[in-house]
Amino acid sequence: MWTSAKGAYSQPVAEHALALIFAMLRDLPIRARAHDWGKPAGTTLHGKRVLIVGAGGIATELLRLLAPFNNHVVIIRRTPAPVPGAQQTEPFERLSNELAEADIVVLAAALTPLTRKLIAAPELHTMNPGAILINIARGGLIDLDALTTALADKQIRGAALDVTEPEPLPSSHPLWKEPRALITPHTADTWDMIWPLLQERIISNAKHFLAGTDMRGQINPAAGY
Repeated sequence: MWTSAKGAYSQPVAEHALALIFAMLRDLPIRARAHDWGKPAGTTLHGKRVLIVGAGGIATELLRLLAPFNNHVVIIRRTPAPVPGAQQTEPFERLSNELAEADIVVLAAALTPLTRKLIAAPELHTMNPGAILINIARGGLIDLDALTTALADKQIRGAALDVTEPEPLPSSHPLWKEPRALITPHTADTWDMIWPLLQERIISNAKHFLAGTDMRGQINPAAGY
């Protein structure tokens, strides 16, 4: 049996996802670059339709954080089992349909052969033009060239990325100058944040092992994570 730290860092990562959502809805990337007063702009999170890709610990914690905002939350996952707190649970085959309806798309899935470049040119074209894309999972989930083009062509409202592929993102990459993009340097879970959480996971699994009970974070080789 193998275990990992999956799910252990859900709280800080979900918190960062929420921060990126707020920043994009309130046009903070544009305001941070501004040198004049500009025009009033911004959107509330209340009542938005949120699509979360993935149903692990990050998705579960983000659902808890979103609860006060009366959102309609749709989860995309491998299995059809419902996720508490979400209004809908759909399989990956329904991704395109749900992308077209979502105001906010959050990527919180593991990177596997199934999910690599899950969001590419066709998916970006399908998205609601007023939607924002948030990635706090793995950079490989997005075709970065396709996203760069989509933002330049104003196909979607904006994108906030804590992870990219490649990583670090080269300083010459055009996304750094894209006003519709917000990039944080993989800081959703810094070492200071994760160290106590990793300690707790190790101690917990040691206790489970000694007691002969199920350990947390078990790896499923068939699923790839």
